[in-house]
Amino acid sequence: MSVVRGARIRACAADTLQDGDVRRIDLPDRSPIALFRLGEQFFATDDTCTHGAASLADGFVEDGEVECPYHGGRFDIRTGAATLHPCTAPLRTYPAGVELGEVVIDLTHAVADEGRNDEV
Repeated sequence: MSVVRGARIRACAADTLQDGDVRRIDLPDRSPIALFRLGEQFFATDDTCTHGAASLADGFVEDGEVECPYHGGRFDIRTGAATLHPCTAPLRTYPAGVELGEVVIDLTHAVADEGRNDEV
């Protein structure tokens, strides 16, 4: 369940994701977002692999990376950087954080492999 307010979305209750979980967030009028939990931090990226039309929410998460379920390429969840071929183009990332127990993603500040800002 996501609530869109401008370019900030309330994606889900923070306690519904456990460490290492990923959830696909489908939004009207834009591509889906993959929401990840690593420890106590939340990270959001485009959900579609930059190498092929695969949902990264269906991928395998390990050591801060997500593996594409189609071709086995990998991305750093924190930065969006492609870390294993055949993936070479980075994912866009979005600031994500928790407000009043809900994960909020800010879609106005997309970053492509340039680090991230965890402030929402």
